[in-house]
Amino acid sequence: MKTLLVEHNDFDGLFKAAAEIIRFAAVNRVIALQGDLGAGKTTLIQLLCRNLGVDETVSSPTFTIINEYYSDSGLPVYHLDMYRLEKESDALQLGLDELFRNEGWFFIEWPEKIESWLPENFVSLKLEVDPYTKTRTITFRNVEIVH
Repeated sequence: MKTLLVEHNDFDGLFKAAAEIIRFAAVNRVIALQGDLGAGKTTLIQLLCRNLGVDETVSSPTFTIINEYYSDSGLPVYHLDMYRLEKESDALQLGLDELFRNEGWFFIEWPEKIESWLPENFVSLKLEVDPYTKTRTITFRNVEIVH
């Protein structure tokens, strides 16, 4: 398990953290992000995408559920926000079983809503914000699930 601390409003530090996370997750390219509302998941995903060379504006797919971008290497980058899913079986209608077979990067917000749909290997990333100092703690680790 690896832990990074990013000071409040230190976007340079957050960008460097994103670069380290990309290096850590380069083998399986699936990152499941957990954290409370406002913890900075979407902001971190924007910086992860920037590290991958995505030129497009990266925004939260809260209503579209899945946004697709392309990295400078040509690999697709999928940003999934599962917050609005009411039940895990709704993932079938989204085609997640087929989507996860694609090559590319996957950044998944609210992954706990689709636990049984997650690939066997992924990086679990948890963002926590200290309510007093606003310092972010980012903890990440490799996860292997046996389905």
